[in-house]
Amino acid sequence: MNNEKILVVEDEKSLSKLLKYNLEKEGYRTIVCNDGEAGLAAFRKEKPSLVILDLMLPKLDGYEFCKIVRQDSKTPILILTARKEEVDRILGLEMGADDYVTKPFSVREVLARIKAILRRVSGSETPNAVLRAGGLELDLEKYESRLNGKPFTLRSKEFEFLKCLFSARGKVLTRDELLEKVWGYDKSMEIDTRTVDQHIARLREKLGSEAGRIVTVKNVGYRLKLD
Repeated sequence: MNNEKILVVEDEKSLSKLLKYNLEKEGYRTIVCNDGEAGLAAFRKEKPSLVILDLMLPKLDGYEFCKIVRQDSKTPILILTARKEEVDRILGLEMGADDYVTKPFSVREVLARIKAILRRVSGSETPNAVLRAGGLELDLEKYESRLNGKPFTLRSKEFEFLKCLFSARGKVLTRDELLEKVWGYDKSMEIDTRTVDQHIARLREKLGSEAGRIVTVKNVGYRLKLD
């Protein structure tokens, strides 16, 4: 039995039963809710390791669910929806989702995405690691960011972007590489690379005097100036 607990918030009962069956077969403890309000209540009570979330839900839709959860939690969210338009994918990701699968989908693909997300979350960071560049600090254990010794707030995706840039040790990362590292998407998902530019722009605004450390390499991507 896995230690991971997964919350499925999906109003299509046949689909939620299918997910529950396959998740429990894989050893995940699974809770199912059929509307957004019940899902939010279960999230607060059960404290799951990951949420599988439909966007079009009764009572409270998936966008609002993400927005509320992201106010005080970094629990990974996998969006599951029939809406295929790029704007819907981007909006879901902007609200704080970690990955995105459109219906109809392969159960094996969903399980693979879940495992990949949980691997990223669980464990590759070095304990007590604090990354530094000038007055900028990223504490991987506490999931905190500091500027000239003072804490400042980053969204989960902004934190991940910055961590990826630090990890590259001054090397350039392309927009596609950043998308894959932050969201776990393969290139076939075709998320508009402008999403990366939008996140970098917001990140620079928050970095203030250290904003210049994120260097744009024209027609390629971004790198972090460490010296």
